[in-house]
Amino acid sequence: MDATRIIAIRHGETSWNATGRIQGHTDIPLNATGQAQAQQAAQALADETLAAIYSSDLQRAWQTAQALATSTQTALHPEPGLRERCFGVFEGRTFAEVAQSHPEDSHRWRKRDPHLVFPGGGESLLQLRERIAATVQRLAQQHVGEQIALIAHGGVMDILYRLATQQDLQAPRTWALTNTAINRLLWTPQGLSLVGWGDVRHLAPGALEESFS
Repeated sequence: MDATRIIAIRHGETSWNATGRIQGHTDIPLNATGQAQAQQAAQALADETLAAIYSSDLQRAWQTAQALATSTQTALHPEPGLRERCFGVFEGRTFAEVAQSHPEDSHRWRKRDPHLVFPGGGESLLQLRERIAATVQRLAQQHVGEQIALIAHGGVMDILYRLATQQDLQAPRTWALTNTAINRLLWTPQGLSLVGWGDVRHLAPGALEESFS
C-alpha cells in the first residue's frame, strides 16, 4: 500500500497560550514550560525512525521541532504551509477583548462559521483546510513507505483530525489539542486516517529525565 506514516505535534506552551492571547501568525517563542514540554516529547520519540521533520517556520513550532530533530538525529525543514491560521487584527488580543470590540465576528467565530475571514488579512476555516490538506499531501507524497513528523499549531492539529475522521468544519470539537501531544496519522492517496490521538504520557510528572531538571 502507498502510505506515509505521520507523527503530528502541536508546539509547546508560550506565554500567550498561558494568558489566553490569540497568536496566529504572530511569532511568539516558547516559555519555560513549553521548552520543557518540547524536550519531553523529543525524549519520548527518540527511538522513532523519521525520514524528515517538517515544521511551521514560526518559532514556537520551530523550537519544538529542533528538540525532536536533535533527539532523533533527523533533518529538519521549515514549512510555512504548516503555519497557524491567520487571525488578522485579532492577534495579540484575548477572546474577551475580541467579543467586546467585534461582537458579530466573535459570534460567527464561536459558531465556527467556515466563511468568516478576520479583519486585517485573516484566514477562513475553508482557506485553512485547503492549505493544510494541500501541504500534507505534498509532503506525504515525498515519503511514501516512510515516517515523517509535522510540527505545527492547534488550528492545524484540529484540521488534521477533521480530515482524518471526515468531520465537518462546523462540528463541535470533542478532541484535545494539548501542547506537544503526540498524534499519529496515516496518509494514502485516498487521504488521511487516524491511528492515535492525544498521547500525553510523556507530560506526566517525572516523565522528564533528571538530567533536564
